[in-house]
Amino acid sequence: MSISVLTEFAASAGSGEPPQARNTRGAYPLSDVGAWAASAEERKLLCLLDDGRLLIAEGHEMSPYVLSYRARLERLKFTYRAYAVGFDEVRRAYEGMRRDGTAERLDHTAMQVLAKELIAQACRERASDIHIRVKRFSTEILFRIHNELVRVSEQTREHGARLLATLYSAMASVSDNTYKPSERQDASIGERDKLPEQLFGVRIATAPTSIGNVMVLRLLYNDAGETTELERLGFSTLQTHQIDELKRLPHGMNIISGPTGSGKSTTLQRVLLGQINECNGSTHVITVEDPVEYPIAGAVQTPVINASTEEARSLAFAAAIANAMRLDPDTIMIGEVRDSASAQSALRASMTGHQVWTTVHANGALAIVDRLIDLGLPLRMVTDESVVTGLISQRLVKLLCPQCSPRFADSAAARDTALAARVRLAVGPAFEQVRAQGDGCPHCAGRGTIGRTVVAEVVRTDAHYFECVRNGDKAAAIEYWLDRLGGQTIVEHTQSKVAAGLVDPRMAERVVGPLATCTQSARLRAAPVGSGYAH
Repeated sequence: MSISVLTEFAASAGSGEPPQARNTRGAYPLSDVGAWAASAEERKLLCLLDDGRLLIAEGHEMSPYVLSYRARLERLKFTYRAYAVGFDEVRRAYEGMRRDGTAERLDHTAMQVLAKELIAQACRERASDIHIRVKRFSTEILFRIHNELVRVSEQTREHGARLLATLYSAMASVSDNTYKPSERQDASIGERDKLPEQLFGVRIATAPTSIGNVMVLRLLYNDAGETTELERLGFSTLQTHQIDELKRLPHGMNIISGPTGSGKSTTLQRVLLGQINECNGSTHVITVEDPVEYPIAGAVQTPVINASTEEARSLAFAAAIANAMRLDPDTIMIGEVRDSASAQSALRASMTGHQVWTTVHANGALAIVDRLIDLGLPLRMVTDESVVTGLISQRLVKLLCPQCSPRFADSAAARDTALAARVRLAVGPAFEQVRAQGDGCPHCAGRGTIGRTVVAEVVRTDAHYFECVRNGDKAAAIEYWLDRLGGQTIVEHTQSKVAAGLVDPRMAERVVGPLATCTQSARLRAAPVGSGYAH
């Protein structure tokens, strides 16, 4: 392990060898017992060895426990050299030695303060998720910012275990009574006094791992519904008009697909807010969610109980949809269709004269049909244009900072000849306008990106389109959608944003795949490109 020197005092009792040449296991830890013993909390962060080295957990050099112990050594005129090392190095220095098992414990109240500050810090960074990974000897905390994980800090294993227990048992408002590290559990935090004002709620998922536990917190921001304009999310003008047409239909199921974290819930929220506003509140919108994610002013939002098993959750979800149908709705929003019971209930609601909006995990708009069939729905029903009226697939790609993004042609990325060739084929004459991610500047907080934008494909189904699907001729269905219905694939939508200098081609390909192949021509549209939103 590479060890960096923090401070070096005058000569100490030691061999004089460089620290890298000495084996930690061969040195006696003076801070374990005896005259130089450290407290239980101090021992988690430091270890004083008999060769004069003071090992300090990296990132905790300014901890009050470390500062206090160092002040004590200096007051007693003990000569030492301080080094920043990993938590594992500190732990290994104590291996084989007897330790005092009494440790000062942070109670739930003190740990809640730390948990709230962690969430507030994530909000300031505009993180979408917080990952807390409790490992064998330490805890790692990461934020997902603009879809990339950023390491924030490392803590002790005990700190992480108590943080997870506090977040689940003392802060969550919908959960089992007790945090169970050996089980998979879901919960949410929704009480206003436990959250920063920027957040509407926090969704929690936990799971045991081979060496500890992991908890992921999804942050749900209040500003997700600041506007109902879909173009602000990144949808093209044509796609926005198509979705507006779907909103005006009296019945039918409209399904949004995409992976976790692709902005499906935000799109649903803005669609329903737009519908409510356009009808001046005269339409009755009911949602069935597990749990409620974003506030939708004017809608009746109903949560599904936190069931203990997947089977119980499936039954509860289906029962909630059936109950919603008895509450005289005009529009029903179902948070997610993920099993046969919820899929059948959603289809039944669409067939009985309701407009239904929901989400599903599928790889593309056309793949939604395959997913519904996989969930047990009959082909003839999911290919009925009066029952399934709209298929939408979306992803999120990062928006470039306009202040520091260089021209792609001038960037190091352009030296990848295969990538450059694909970009030329995809954007044609617009190649000189393509830009790449920069090194960062004050405008983008040093990241090179300023948020994310939707890339999507929207299918307004009709009889001929579904006839091709029923006949198993997907190629004919796609050709008809592109040429006769004015469709635009998700790759083509991405191409238009790359051509406009909004998205780095490398980032785009990580999300949607190759921008072009040798047998594929670029079908760029002249429609205005949506700007996107920070997330």
